[in-house]
This record gives sequence, structure tokens and C-alpha cells, in this order.
Amino acid sequence: MGDNETSSLGTSNSTSVTSNVGKPSIVFAHGLWADGSCFSKVIPTLQADGYEVLSTQNSLDTVQGDVDAVTRSFDQVSSPIVLVGHSYGGTVITGAGTDDRVAALVYIAALAPDEAETSQSLQEKFPKTDVLSYIKVADGRIWLLPEGLQYFAGDLSAQEQQLIWATQCVPAVDLFNQKMEGIAWKSKPSWYIVATNDRTVQPDLERFCAQRMGATTYEVASSHVPMLSNPNFVIDVIRTAANSIKI
Repeated sequence: MGDNETSSLGTSNSTSVTSNVGKPSIVFAHGLWADGSCFSKVIPTLQADGYEVLSTQNSLDTVQGDVDAVTRSFDQVSSPIVLVGHSYGGTVITGAGTDDRVAALVYIAALAPDEAETSQSLQEKFPKTDVLSYIKVADGRIWLLPEGLQYFAGDLSAQEQQLIWATQCVPAVDLFNQKMEGIAWKSKPSWYIVATNDRTVQPDLERFCAQRMGATTYEVASSHVPMLSNPNFVIDVIRTAANSIKI
């Protein structure tokens, strides 16, 4: 487990491409509405650093299906792996991270259920967030309404918010009530980014998860999508996790 501490990071960029020899790989798991492309501002810099990087695209039909999809991706990169999850993607990496190829976990404004919890029961421990007033259930899926974008990604430009809405991946209505097998954060070192201006997942829920897992914790003034609003901050946290792995 990581040190249960709150830290802050400076920003940095890499402009040269280096070899991935001696470096872990990095695999991303997305959450609701913002699909695998939500990591597009952090992937190029990490690739330039010499990391193998893969961002999975998950169906959001079942938790186990998403865990399986992420685990399948491990065959496409070298081990060990830093596994990064955003939002509901935290639930996914909590299950997928039990794989022996995963050496570290990074949670970004993410859910991290324990074995007796689901994503939904974890959220119900805290007050309902604003974004939940701007969703629509149709055809067995939960859609984010355009009016809800300000509560999901309010610190992005209007153009970026519209792109999220246009490319949104929508979950099955019962996804959050499903349990997964295995709790990776009980055995793997973890890092956690709390988004202090989050109106999709309660920041206090994020702090609760980080403290419970004993994560090294960072806070950033961000909406629910710090990898888009504060990409350099997120990059540096991922680098810190990667640098902790001895190869």
C-alpha cells in the first residue's frame, strides 16, 4: 500500500522519445460517459517518456465484462503494469488489478468498492451529486444530458464539453449494482487523485476511498475529469507510481 499522505505536484512535459526498456507499461480504464479517448492529453507525453501505453474501450454492459476487457489488454503490453482507472474505471481496476502483472494502481476521481460493496452502495454513503439531476434512462442505458456537462466537466471549454457529450459511452442501467471479484487495492500499492471541485463523484467519497486503501493521495482543483483539465498534474502522479516499480 502507499503512504496515506496528501501531496502536490508541479507540472512537466517530455519532448523526447526514450526506450521502454526498464519501464513499466501503463493501461487506462475509463468510466461512464467519457470513453477511452479521455486520456488523450496524457498518453502522448507518457509515450514520449518511453512507456508502452494502452487505453481500453469498455462496453459498460457488466462489471465482469469490463474487468475481462481490461485484463485481456495486458497481453498487448509488457509487464509490470501501472493500471489507471477514472471514475467507474476505479471499480474496474479494483477487480482487474488483482492480476499478477499489475504492480501499481492509480485512481483518478474514482470509485474503489470493497468486497461487500457495489459502485452504487459506495456512492450511497455520500450525498447525491449534481450531475445525477441531468441524466436520462433510455433503451436500458443511462445517458448524460447536455445540461449535465457543466457538472461533469465544467472546467473544460464548451467545445471540449460538447466532444465528450458527442462521444459518450453509456452504461447499462444495472451496472452500478453489480459486484466484482477481488479487491486489488488491498494488496497493491495505490495512488489517488482527488478532484476537489468534482460534482459527479463526491470529493469526500474520493478522500474516503483513498484513506481506506492507504493510498498516496494528491488533491487538485478540478472537475470530474482532471486528466483533461489538469493533464500535467495527472501525468506526474502516474510517473511517480511508475518510478516506484523496481524492474
